[in-house]
Amino acid sequence: MNYTANDVKALRDATGAGLLDCKKALNETNGDVAEAEKLLKEKGLAAMAKRTDRTAAEGRIVVKQDGNKIAIAETLCETDFVSNNADFINVAEKAAEVTLSKKTSGVLPEHKELIDSILVKFRENMSVKRAEYIEVPAGCVASTYVHHDHKIGAVVVVKGSEAESVKDFAHVCCLHLASNKPDYINQSDVPQSYIDEQTEIFKAQMAEDPAMAKKPENVKEGILKGKVNKLLASNCFMDQPYLDNEKITVKQALAEAGKAAGANLSFEKIILFVLGK
Repeated sequence: MNYTANDVKALRDATGAGLLDCKKALNETNGDVAEAEKLLKEKGLAAMAKRTDRTAAEGRIVVKQDGNKIAIAETLCETDFVSNNADFINVAEKAAEVTLSKKTSGVLPEHKELIDSILVKFRENMSVKRAEYIEVPAGCVASTYVHHDHKIGAVVVVKGSEAESVKDFAHVCCLHLASNKPDYINQSDVPQSYIDEQTEIFKAQMAEDPAMAKKPENVKEGILKGKVNKLLASNCFMDQPYLDNEKITVKQALAEAGKAAGANLSFEKIILFVLGK
């Protein structure tokens, strides 16, 4: 044996690998700790490569803020066990910190380096899936929210006033996003292909309803249009019933918040991360 117990400990500390894996790596490298660390990391990368087709549906969403600078990052793994591990949590936190420090949206090489640092320990399909950087302009307020299970995160920036009431409104909008999880912000964002697909589904359902056969074509067309509009409204943030007052839409709540603050408000930025979506 060309290594000591301290060498094994140093290798475990550096890689997070198990005791037997560390001893095997040291045996294969004749006790060279640096080479053993390199070998373990290569094996970790190889193991991950074999798992890229496996679903990574667990993980963690993290938001970091420094003054008017905000970063949100989503880091994925395969199992809930790993997502709750301190080392994985640390990497997820650092992923957001990297985005904040680099002031750049998107997945960066530094994010991959963070993932590589824990591959030896977990050998799961892991990745930083997405990350966004936001700078809040003057005259705007921002609010952020991460759900207690870290599977939903939201950032809302409202333009037009820095009043406390507007900050409160932005916060409720974050909660609204997390609660309702809209697929789109405005109806104009909805792809026509989705609208066409849903229209055909509603047509087929109506054709199977005997009561519909007796209705005039113009009435059926009105019913079909109503069904489509209702679906779009339920999936679009601006048209959803506002969380704090479901008698009005988010769009109407925005207008009311502006009236109360004596300002013309608009949404500068809206971000919703739902884990794995």
